[in-house]
Amino acid sequence: MIETIQLELNGTPTKLEIDPSTILMWALRNELGLTGTKFGCGLGFCGSCTILLDDEPVRSCMLAVSDAAGKKLTTIEGLAKNGELHPVQKAFIKNDAQQCGYCTPGMILNAVGLLLKNPEPSRKEVIEGMEENLCRCGTYGRIIESIQMAGIEMKGGVKI
Repeated sequence: MIETIQLELNGTPTKLEIDPSTILMWALRNELGLTGTKFGCGLGFCGSCTILLDDEPVRSCMLAVSDAAGKKLTTIEGLAKNGELHPVQKAFIKNDAQQCGYCTPGMILNAVGLLLKNPEPSRKEVIEGMEENLCRCGTYGRIIESIQMAGIEMKGGVKI
């Protein structure tokens, strides 16, 4: 059964005419053309499909599109504002924290969610906050450094 799902997508009010049980990740990719959200494991373990739902990192492969109804949803495509990359995006680039790039959108969105709660996490807190996002290339050291660097800028510190 097709229903109208309304949500705020990357700052824009959005309506979808869709089966409400459609997996959110597939709605983003197939219905809305937002392919930055990646399919990884389909079981919520790898984090490739991570998005922000009301500023909380969630696995979009584990949610129905109806779970996003009436909520604020941010994908990797919505992080940059007025042509300016988000501090986490800038830090990932500066530190070469991505190699193949497949996990990067999910890593970045999970990191943004972490920094919204804790703008100055310790190395241990970053590791704990990111432990469920998998990087197949193994750039974890650079990812940790990038997150801590971005947190400083987000707090009003040194620009990246």
